[in-house]
Amino acid sequence: MNNSNKEWKNLWVCSPQFQALKPLELLHREWDSSFQLPKHRKDLKNSHTMFRKTFNLSKKAKKAVLHISGDDHYILYVNGFYITQGPANSYAFCYYYNQVDITDYLQKGENVIAVHVYYQGLVNRAYNSGDYRQGMIADLWADGVQLLDNRWKCKAMEEYGYSRTLGYDTQFDEIIDNRKKLSAWKLAGFDDSDWVMAVICREDDHVFIPQPCDNVVVEEKNPVLIKKLSNGYLLDFGEELTGTFYMKSIGHAGDEVIIRYGEELISPDAEAPASITVADVMVRCEMRCNCYYEDRLVLADGSNELETFEYKCFRYVQLITETKVSMKDFKVLFRHYPFDDSKCSFHTEDPLIRQIWGICRNAVRNCCQEGFLDCPSREKGQYLGDLTVTAHALYCLTGDTKLFKKALMDFSHSTVICKGMMAVAPGSFMQEIADYSLLYPYQLLMYYHFTKDIELLEKLYPAAEGIERYFGQFKNEHGLLEQVNTKWNLVDWPDNLRDNYDFFLPQAPVGEGCHNVINALYIGMKQCMDELRKILRLPGNSIAPGSETSETERLKQLFAESFFDEKTGLFVDSTVSKHSSLHANAFAAFFNLAPEENKIEEFIMERGLCCGVYVSYFVLYGLIRLGYPQAAYELIINKSGHSWYQMLSEGATTAYEAWGKEQKWNTSLCHAWASAPIPVLMEFKDS
Repeated sequence: MNNSNKEWKNLWVCSPQFQALKPLELLHREWDSSFQLPKHRKDLKNSHTMFRKTFNLSKKAKKAVLHISGDDHYILYVNGFYITQGPANSYAFCYYYNQVDITDYLQKGENVIAVHVYYQGLVNRAYNSGDYRQGMIADLWADGVQLLDNRWKCKAMEEYGYSRTLGYDTQFDEIIDNRKKLSAWKLAGFDDSDWVMAVICREDDHVFIPQPCDNVVVEEKNPVLIKKLSNGYLLDFGEELTGTFYMKSIGHAGDEVIIRYGEELISPDAEAPASITVADVMVRCEMRCNCYYEDRLVLADGSNELETFEYKCFRYVQLITETKVSMKDFKVLFRHYPFDDSKCSFHTEDPLIRQIWGICRNAVRNCCQEGFLDCPSREKGQYLGDLTVTAHALYCLTGDTKLFKKALMDFSHSTVICKGMMAVAPGSFMQEIADYSLLYPYQLLMYYHFTKDIELLEKLYPAAEGIERYFGQFKNEHGLLEQVNTKWNLVDWPDNLRDNYDFFLPQAPVGEGCHNVINALYIGMKQCMDELRKILRLPGNSIAPGSETSETERLKQLFAESFFDEKTGLFVDSTVSKHSSLHANAFAAFFNLAPEENKIEEFIMERGLCCGVYVSYFVLYGLIRLGYPQAAYELIINKSGHSWYQMLSEGATTAYEAWGKEQKWNTSLCHAWASAPIPVLMEFKDS
């Protein structure tokens, strides 16, 4: 597929225990009953490895650029200094590499490049892992000379143990034993004579492409409150943060500290989850979002640093010890995509709007990592549908489009698995949602309107055209989609926020008849494809047989004939129902499918946001496209149980996955798909 045409001077190297393993094939259609998940060696899961390369410089380099990649993930140090981490998650057949300027970190004499390479070994949304691809590659060009070769030393990091997985097998808990830790391995002069040589992988199958966006950045956040407890400390960082926890401690070898993270505190009169047994527990570490955030540090004798590896999403930390351990220098290494919103032009005197803006902004910053994550806790996955909202919000906040570009590329790469596109990309967990695939052409157009990047549009147009062709196979004799049974027809999530949408929607197969939302999305996709072809000066939309009307215009007429009830002035949910839901009307309004004489605005204002927070984007923009921006504004500031005000009333510092903590059985309290107010308020400002 894509290739950067970069000529690597060096080869991929890996740990010796991976050298004889062939890559496991994990890519498949979600509902392919013939696929059997390959078995994976347990001893190779959660594999942390140190790689070291030393070299000498006769003089200080004027310009030194490192090209580097690692699978699944690397953290780079030069002469003991943290530099960066990456690459962004990607498929092996289009694997990202990074270009890093390390000029300022090199010195005359001996230098060392130290790389912490992590291979997770799980099948999930967070990594393309579980496939036995492990290791790294690096070239270093300094003043026109390539300084590295393939002779890297490596050694397993023995301090990182675990007892269980968290979320949807998203990550491992961390039992960190500092008695097994090598503290100085990142420094020049460290004795690695007993380390083994990394193995050269001459048959490595990674196909490298340059990462089109920046790596994540890390900033230190100190607690706003430190409370001494009878057996440790309670730390409050003031807001939800995505990152890793750090502290220093002094104790004796074998002393232990339990580290509990959470988004909430347990009040003294509340009933704690049954699995939590410490009497004065205060942090709800068994979180609503199905993550049990409890780690453990085992101390070495004397001074210790806690260096957790895998990021979590939390506000509070509770430290518990049964021995006399001294603890200090608490901080969170807050990680996120580069985020400069200083030039954002939105201002308001309304305190409620400022608060709503704040929790949406914070959710976007937390969820923008190496990709647009739905949440940085339970799933850590980049969902195609969420991209519609989060990419738009990030652009409004920062003007950045590079992460958007990468995401569009990621999903185009997923068409290797299915021409109709995957719902999660990249990742080794396969999921397909029809609604999300149909939004890809809309997203391409959005990106083009932001950037005028015709080159990327030309490159990714075939992926959009593949979606158009894929869904064309489900047209009935009239031209509407029916029985789209190869992908989940979502409409909204959770299903209790579908406003009683009257159509049978299990994950497969869907009920008989044509339902509204999938067809609104399909016609919206056709409209976007027409515009894409116009921009790219490609042959236009065909004329429907026996008609002077284009196919898309004919579909719009057919949609109205099939779903619009002239008596009520509203759209119904399906061809086999007379029920009108918010969703049936919001998506129709969003894609300009409604007849001029309609009562959709009154209906939406009466129903309110009786939908999931994700669909609120389509509701609000539907009102704007009907000509009612003030109505959209009023919905944003409404104070019902389905509102951003409800999140704030429950103590939110980042926008939630649902309107309230109890409205979903596993609610994430940090979910950027709830950030619709940011682009809508920006549009309202300009209207």
